[in-house]
Amino acid sequence: MSDCIFCNKEELKIIYEDDIFYVIRDAYPVTKDHTLIILNNHNKSYFDLRHKDILQLYDVIKFQKETLMANDQSITGFNIGINQGEDAGQTVMHLHIHLIPRRKGDVDDPRGGVRGVILSKQKY
Repeated sequence: MSDCIFCNKEELKIIYEDDIFYVIRDAYPVTKDHTLIILNNHNKSYFDLRHKDILQLYDVIKFQKETLMANDQSITGFNIGINQGEDAGQTVMHLHIHLIPRRKGDVDDPRGGVRGVILSKQKY
């Protein structure tokens, strides 16, 4: 799709690519080195991935995690997320996975993690 930012890969700074996914740093990072793992083919849904794609996605996420931690000793955790559908916050309708490095003290109280997408549900 010519109007899809993630389909126009020549305009992106790709740091890793294989036959199914490519990786960039997020243009609007939540934390330093916030990473996006993006499906090479235009597809907006995680739920349409084939089993072999999901296995490869696992390998890419793990490789990126290990690379980030090797290059930045301050990383102590990660959030991994997919905004699937407009009502879940998806704004680019092309499957991409967020790998967000976390560091001790980057927020006052990290408890609840991804539950914070609905602020009133983060603390329980």
